[in-house]
Amino acid sequence: MTTSRQPVMRLLDLLGRRWTLRVLWELRDGPLTFRALREACGGVSPSVLNARVAELREAGVLEDAAEGYALSARGRELGELLLPLDAWARRWARRSSG
Repeated sequence: MTTSRQPVMRLLDLLGRRWTLRVLWELRDGPLTFRALREACGGVSPSVLNARVAELREAGVLEDAAEGYALSARGRELGELLLPLDAWARRWARRSSG
């Protein structure tokens, strides 16, 4: 992870890693096993997925669940904060493609 002292920079570094946002997105509706998460992410290698899961667990965003991996309370909060960004991105994409 980055050595920045600024929390927002550390978060953006984590979220900017390949597949991180996709993992969070796929877990938004509930827990998934490793296999199901890998299939939902389509194309991620097992080693990369393992690395992302470990990083997200270390950050307190993911936790182990009886059904596999799940967003923690902190991860669900982050997901809620990302929804307005998703809405903005959709509007931006429509304007950019027009």
